[in-house]
Amino acid sequence: MTSSPTNTRLARLWTNVGLPVLGAVLAIGLWWLVTRLFDISSFFLPAPPDVVDAFLRLPGYLLAETWVTLLETVIGFGIAASGGLLVALLLAASRTVERMTMPLMAAVNAVPKVALAPLLLVWMGFGSEPKIVMVILVCFFPIVVSAMAGLTSTPNDLRELVHSLSASWWQTFLKVRLSWALPQIFVGLKVAISLAIIGAIIGEVVNPDRGLGAVIVNSGASADTPLAFAALTLLALMGALLFYLVVAVERLVVPWARAIAS
Repeated sequence: MTSSPTNTRLARLWTNVGLPVLGAVLAIGLWWLVTRLFDISSFFLPAPPDVVDAFLRLPGYLLAETWVTLLETVIGFGIAASGGLLVALLLAASRTVERMTMPLMAAVNAVPKVALAPLLLVWMGFGSEPKIVMVILVCFFPIVVSAMAGLTSTPNDLRELVHSLSASWWQTFLKVRLSWALPQIFVGLKVAISLAIIGAIIGEVVNPDRGLGAVIVNSGASADTPLAFAALTLLALMGALLFYLVVAVERLVVPWARAIAS
């Protein structure tokens, strides 16, 4: 017995929207229950109503700082994605270049980014530029590695097929290798978009002039824990929104990947 289109749409809506909302509601309910059950002071762990009150107390301020962090994150992620994909294409096209540069990139990536944040202030001064550079540094290597993994994993039978059809190097690269690598590339982009927010916050904590990182630092200095949790909640919502935007782009660009996975 086949299901009707209406039932299929309802099941898909429940899977894509209902279950995530239910998970968020259960998490918030558990958080609220813990604060009430153990009578935890809002100074240590504010309850969800305390966080809502903190947001309603300064909505304009929090939304303005959220916009600052969002811009830093999106600009840095965009630059890292463009540069990372270009570098991955160059490395995949030349084994010699890959062997020359990959150890260096791995060594640079191993340097703690928190240690670089004060140096970026010295080199670039105060403002948004050091924070954007921090986002780029955090995102760049995962994008390069994932793109390289996809571009170098093309099955040999596909390569032999296009070679038998007398396809040129560029035709093979664009229509076979790049298409085959797209799912893996989007894995790196989804990882990087979450790391991008972390990079922006690292820069804002070191230079707490603007952004949600500055809100967290300043609220900690004034012992306003609910305000800090309001900023953390906005960061979580931003992270979820940006992640699912990348997922939406992935479904538009490579719709066949889900069919293969399922």
